[in-house]
Amino acid sequence: MTDNSPVDWKTKADSAETPAQKGDAKPAEPAAAPPPPPPAPPQPQTKSRARKIGFLILGAVILIGVIAYAVMVLTAPPSEETDDAYVGGNIVAVTARDGGTVLALHADNTQQVTQGAPLIDLDPASTDVQLAAAEAALGRAVRAVRSNNAEVDQAGAEIAQARADLSKALNDYARRRGAAADGAVSGEEVSHAADAVATARAALNLARAKQAQAASTVAGTSVSENPQVLAAIAELRQAAINSSHMKIVAPVSGVVAQRTVQLGQKVAAGAPLMAVVPLDSLWIDANFRETQLQHLRVGQRATIHADVYGKDVTFHGKVLGLGAGSGNAFSLLPPQNASGNWIKIVQRVPVRIALDPDELKRNPLRVGLSADVTVDTSDRSGPMVAGSAPPAGGIQQSLDGGPAVEARIRRIIAENLGRAR
Repeated sequence: MTDNSPVDWKTKADSAETPAQKGDAKPAEPAAAPPPPPPAPPQPQTKSRARKIGFLILGAVILIGVIAYAVMVLTAPPSEETDDAYVGGNIVAVTARDGGTVLALHADNTQQVTQGAPLIDLDPASTDVQLAAAEAALGRAVRAVRSNNAEVDQAGAEIAQARADLSKALNDYARRRGAAADGAVSGEEVSHAADAVATARAALNLARAKQAQAASTVAGTSVSENPQVLAAIAELRQAAINSSHMKIVAPVSGVVAQRTVQLGQKVAAGAPLMAVVPLDSLWIDANFRETQLQHLRVGQRATIHADVYGKDVTFHGKVLGLGAGSGNAFSLLPPQNASGNWIKIVQRVPVRIALDPDELKRNPLRVGLSADVTVDTSDRSGPMVAGSAPPAGGIQQSLDGGPAVEARIRRIIAENLGRAR
């Protein structure tokens, strides 16, 4: 009977292999796992619902932000702010008060100097000569006053001598008149005696005039207050002042800037040499628009952020005063608006703001740096115009030569009076 079932040829071929071939055959590799089925695509209804939830969350966040911003704006104190603000300060010019040649420079740009520190030395040769001549002139004036006092004493002695001569002449004249009455002397001798009396009287008057003339130069004053001595003292002080100008010192403490003088240069009186900027007394010049000035008052608090430090450092200050005019009003060529082609432009007025010195020490600033200023205008009790204030102080060099010159004057007077130790 014929078998019509399908024949598995692979099975038969495998069964037909020889034992040797079966021994050489490698073990069959395991079959790979079937790939996972692809995820089912999201249903359209689930995707739309997730999108709606996302929009709702975004809208809620935006609404909360708007509400928070509105609360901040409504509850924040009123203020005015500007970014048109710059650091200002005093630039103290150091000039030559008398001409001379530069012998030494003790400071340069960017260096810190203290008040009274030496800056520049000028050649003192000519001023030293003038000072010596003034000292000699003072000595001569004192000796001249002593001579005038001696002339007064001499005139007094001459008056005494003239009085004695007059008394002698009067006695001689009286005796001769008595003798002439007895016929003992001639009338000629009586006439000569009368002439001697007139001569002695004239000599007495001349001595008195000399005494008055000599006393007129010294009467009512001491040696140190005599006009001649005072004139010599004034010349000596002027020479001492000129000599002190050869050593230029720092008028204030600060940083040296704008040095233009060079070693060995011949400078004239009034020539600018350098400048000293006191960095511990800086301020802010904030240029506010004229539409922002309505509520600005003197004494209001301000916060400042300098661009050099960014938002990391906050300076605190207060309004010192508002400028007397806009920037255009004090420009070199002020605008002329009385013309047909006129365009209104909002002007800016400088407002000066004082800074805290302690904060300046911790975070130094420089003149001309940019800053952002915010002024708290909630307190409007202060005035719009600042009151008077004393100007920035400093030292003024050698007004009368100093104590050393006064001691020198006393010494010279005492030496020429013969009372010096």
